[in-house]
Amino acid sequence: MTKIGLNAKTYRNTGTFAAPVWSELKNVRDLTLTDSMGEADVTRRASGGFREQVPTLRENGIEFDMVNIAGDTDLAAIASNYSARTYFEIAVMDGGITTSGSRGVRMTVGVFKFERSEELENAQMYSVTLKAAPATNPPSDYTVP
Repeated sequence: MTKIGLNAKTYRNTGTFAAPVWSELKNVRDLTLTDSMGEADVTRRASGGFREQVPTLRENGIEFDMVNIAGDTDLAAIASNYSARTYFEIAVMDGGITTSGSRGVRMTVGVFKFERSEELENAQMYSVTLKAAPATNPPSDYTVP
């Protein structure tokens, strides 16, 4: 079955890592989960004149838009985390977090961009960028059993 973006889910943990309380972020639009690896050059004479590289550190980022809706508690929480430079845990899933087989990434993040646009014929939008932050529990791939 083909999975579409409309059915994907993003969650903010309002509990602890050991006992998560997942609150779905419903005011999310056009989310991109970036996932890339750095690279180390291991080229040597035996490479036959070709550059050889190996993957090093993995980097995840989350970019999405939120409509500026008065009273939206998730928007307010993200704004607060941005202003205070504090972290929170998030899960970006391709389905429900309790749906068997759903896959995604779980990580503690900081808010690196919280930018508002005010186009004349559109709703006010916040463009948000989250990146992995220092945490006791590092980012991890997560599949619901």
